[in-house]
Amino acid sequence: MPAVHHKLLLEDALQDSPQTRSLLSVFEEDSGNLTEYTNQLLQTLQRVFGAQSEMGLATEQLSRQLLDYEKKNFALGKGDEEVITTLQSFAKSVGELNSLHSGLANQMADSMVFPLIQFREKDLTEISTLKEIFGIATDEHEAAMVKYSRLPKKKENEKLKADMMKEVAYTRRKQHQASLQYYCALNALQYRKRVAMLEPMLGYTQAQISFFKKGLEMVSKKMESFLSSVSDMTQNIQTQLDAEAEAMRMVQKELLSVEDTVYMPDKETETVNRTLIQKAGYLNIRNKTGLVTTAWDRLFFFTQGGNLMCQPRGAVAGGMVLDLDNSSVMAVECEDRRYCFQITSPSGKTSMILQAESKKEYEEWICTVNNISRQIYLTDNPEAVAIRLNQTAIQAVTPITSFEKRQEGSANPDRAKPGGVQPAGSDSQKTGATPEPEDLIAPGTPIQFDIMLPASEFQDQNRAGGRRTNPFGETDECTAESDEDSLLQQVFDVRFLGSMAVRCGNNQEVIYEAMRQVLAARAIHNIFRTTEAHLMVTSSSLRLIDPQTQVTRIGFQLKEVSQFAAHQENGRLMGFVVEGRDWSDENEEGEPSFSAFVFESNTEGEKICYTINLAKEITEAKKDPDALAQLMKNMPLTNDGKFLLLEPETGDSNSGEGQEDLESEA
Repeated sequence: MPAVHHKLLLEDALQDSPQTRSLLSVFEEDSGNLTEYTNQLLQTLQRVFGAQSEMGLATEQLSRQLLDYEKKNFALGKGDEEVITTLQSFAKSVGELNSLHSGLANQMADSMVFPLIQFREKDLTEISTLKEIFGIATDEHEAAMVKYSRLPKKKENEKLKADMMKEVAYTRRKQHQASLQYYCALNALQYRKRVAMLEPMLGYTQAQISFFKKGLEMVSKKMESFLSSVSDMTQNIQTQLDAEAEAMRMVQKELLSVEDTVYMPDKETETVNRTLIQKAGYLNIRNKTGLVTTAWDRLFFFTQGGNLMCQPRGAVAGGMVLDLDNSSVMAVECEDRRYCFQITSPSGKTSMILQAESKKEYEEWICTVNNISRQIYLTDNPEAVAIRLNQTAIQAVTPITSFEKRQEGSANPDRAKPGGVQPAGSDSQKTGATPEPEDLIAPGTPIQFDIMLPASEFQDQNRAGGRRTNPFGETDECTAESDEDSLLQQVFDVRFLGSMAVRCGNNQEVIYEAMRQVLAARAIHNIFRTTEAHLMVTSSSLRLIDPQTQVTRIGFQLKEVSQFAAHQENGRLMGFVVEGRDWSDENEEGEPSFSAFVFESNTEGEKICYTINLAKEITEAKKDPDALAQLMKNMPLTNDGKFLLLEPETGDSNSGEGQEDLESEA
């Protein structure tokens, strides 16, 4: 007889994936159907046993009834002696037959009814009990994971964290043990049900053959051979069951002999694979349940091609959640939870926030989504492309945290200098072809990710009581007069993502390349903090103002801004290039140098670019009074004579509808 091909793999018990749960549901459904059929079969066999027992009682009563004929003393019974003798002979034969029926009934009870009752009470009841234990262990593990996921990040309590990790490990081990026992029982049931179905009929047939042998001595050799083959088959199945049970015991022992760190949700010793193009595992997803309330659900996510899929427990297949092609992924802080990251569609209209179980899973998910967004999976050898791009990205970006350390982060200081631009006579500029990334930004150029003013300098400003300065040597003196008579003054809420030296300032491609490198560096080095600021655009300058202290962090004259553009796909990203002079070569005029600044805004980047363009038009129009008058005639003005462009953005950012847009899409 062929062996059982369908079984639950014990190695998959710890992961507890939806695929394993789906296969488990098939086994549970089979177990339920088997229980129902066993009860029906047992009722039929008990009816047969009852009929045979009734047959024995009936034959016994018949024997007594035949003997009672003599005791009736019929008044006309003279001459009935032969009848009485014949009936007594019949009574003796019926009595002997009754003993055969009684033996048949006892043999049916032992070999037909009892094995099926034992199978129902022992095996099927054990399956039901293990199912309840497995369900309780699963609920306890889910509850422990919910508590563990709610551990605060800002006020982290090491003792609480350790206790929660122990609780998660304990419940996970308990669930693992329960699932292993449950899976073993379900696998063994596939063998035991065959024996349980065959044993009653084997016992019934053997009892009938024994009855016929003793009563009529008419048992054919063919039936004996058939019963012998059935008996051999039963023994063969029992042998297979014993071998499989021993193998499962060995695997179970091996799986349970691992260290407790296997059950820990966050293992620090694991290395991160940053070249993955496929990923699967459980994540917590944030869902809105009201205007200001949210809920977190733990679901199984996996990638398939360029799509992010989600498969709830019990579902046969997963459904697509988001198209990852050209999407952006960024680590974020969300509701004081750890290991959160956000995936945003290219249009910026769709985003989702997910939480990983551990730091390793968190970093691998970010890298995997980043690799898929570049459509690496469409290449002939995606693994090799992912490894090469990861190595190139790690070598190309070096995160630093201040302008003062800008030259220290590069292995080649000359390459990191803003003045290291490509000569005007380069081949790419001569031919007008699309410039290569190396022509726009020098490889290895360091990136700055914040523009925070040191606390000590801010305190010195307050003690001095004079005009506040910023850490870059800029003061308000150069812009005070121009701000007083400025015809344009517009403020935008932005988040500073990064800045870096570039080689040219007359091409929008350099801004797009700077955006790509800044976002790639943030994803690779897990930098998710951004600097909130107010970008003030006037007719003479651009200024970044701290929203809390109103300190000007950095300012540029409008004539220094040589290029500006919004991202072609993610409209909330924008950047501009500032031209300066490099005096390091002791040149009297100084060599031109360029720096690109990348921002994320709460509104469309095109609005900021339009405002900067209008400011440049006003600057040019100031040189010609007639042109300025014509420009003011065509544009609406406020009551104080300034250009009216947009509603103040700070008011929109405080509304309830804009709360979700405040989250970074980088």
